[in-house]
Amino acid sequence: MFYVCQNSWKISFSAKDVDITEWKGDILVVGVTENDLARDSNSNFENSILKKLDSKLGGLLAEASIEEDFSGKVGQSTVLRITGLGSKRVGVIGLGQSASTPADFKAFGEVFATAAKSAQATNAAIVLASSEGLSAQSKLSYAYAITSGVVLGIFEDNRYRSESKKPVLTSVDIIGLGSGPELDKKLKYAGDVTSGVILGRELVNSPPNVLTPGVLAEEASKIASTYSEVFTATILNAEQCKELKMGSYLGVAEASANPPHFVHLRYTPPSGPINVKLALVGKAAVFGAAKALGQIKPLGVEVNNTDAEGRLTLADALVYACNQGVEKVVDLATLTGACAVALGPTIAGVFTPNDDPAKEVLEASEVSGEKLWRLPLEESYWESMKSGVADMKNSGSRQGGAICAALFLKQFVDEKVQWVHIDMVGPVWNYKKRSATGFGVATLVEWVLKNSSYI
Repeated sequence: MFYVCQNSWKISFSAKDVDITEWKGDILVVGVTENDLARDSNSNFENSILKKLDSKLGGLLAEASIEEDFSGKVGQSTVLRITGLGSKRVGVIGLGQSASTPADFKAFGEVFATAAKSAQATNAAIVLASSEGLSAQSKLSYAYAITSGVVLGIFEDNRYRSESKKPVLTSVDIIGLGSGPELDKKLKYAGDVTSGVILGRELVNSPPNVLTPGVLAEEASKIASTYSEVFTATILNAEQCKELKMGSYLGVAEASANPPHFVHLRYTPPSGPINVKLALVGKAAVFGAAKALGQIKPLGVEVNNTDAEGRLTLADALVYACNQGVEKVVDLATLTGACAVALGPTIAGVFTPNDDPAKEVLEASEVSGEKLWRLPLEESYWESMKSGVADMKNSGSRQGGAICAALFLKQFVDEKVQWVHIDMVGPVWNYKKRSATGFGVATLVEWVLKNSSYI
């Protein structure tokens, strides 16, 4: 068992192997694929989990699924108030034709959270109709994704509302995916990562008159103080940035009445040799990743985290990161609308001249459930970035705008450093919910752990 604590609420998560018909609580939810709903000649479910449940309910679940035209499509849900079981309610949530990726089960967890909130459930349980035959690794992966989805689905950023209700859900049991130390560790890991995602959401949601450069610097200092055994924070003021010749960064900062603060968060592993140096460049996603890493404390990796946003300030941040002697750099930015036009609202673009780090980041995104797509760095587009009065312009042709922006950043990266640029202007915001998503945090954490000795 472990607890996810956020502001005024706390939820416990447990992995259990129990008889679902004897589980006691407010709502039991079953994740079903379209194939799980197959029936025999008597219109009874063939799936063993659904068949067992429905036999206790006198066929009520099968009857309701027909009446409500529940076919198991992604996101479909039906919840019944029942008697005859330990649970007060039983629900089914659709997983589509098949569900096999972390993104599928993360989305399932979010729909479950919505159902639990609607039912005002205090105690809830989740089970997959088809968990038999899953490998041990798949069970760990799915449990992690479901837990992440539940936490992020429950969370609401109500800091600026005059009235708000805190979640009533206090415990979630994950049934049928095993139990034991390995699974418990994976559930705790999900809690650590989602706490970072939530911080990222809160930072993006904060209006600029609240989240000033000074306040952001305080947030960095808070992270370093909370996790002082692994993090230190260096905050550079305008004069210090001037000494480092950060002209682009300071030029942008002059447009604001608030003085600039350049943030450098340094991660030092709790023990073990440093075998690779990494740099994460960005703002909300990087701060969220820093918080998660402060809790996870991977071994054998140093993370140099510099805060910057905008094309010009990002350029100075990349130079600064490379000067720290790093081997790999990942920068994240909501840089171009062109990337959102190309990839839509849920996929971020990845740019890098190197195949190996591209593979690392894309593999990390598959585990995290965040969608990335590699786009080309077409060198011929650099022609549109050339200037008649300076070395270069900071913008080029409207066509291929995301590529031109990435090419601009590439000029500020040491050739010896493996660099990845992630343009996440699309998925960083959920327009339907009118809230930040915390996109990028989970992928960054996975990428760092793949380059570390996390045990």
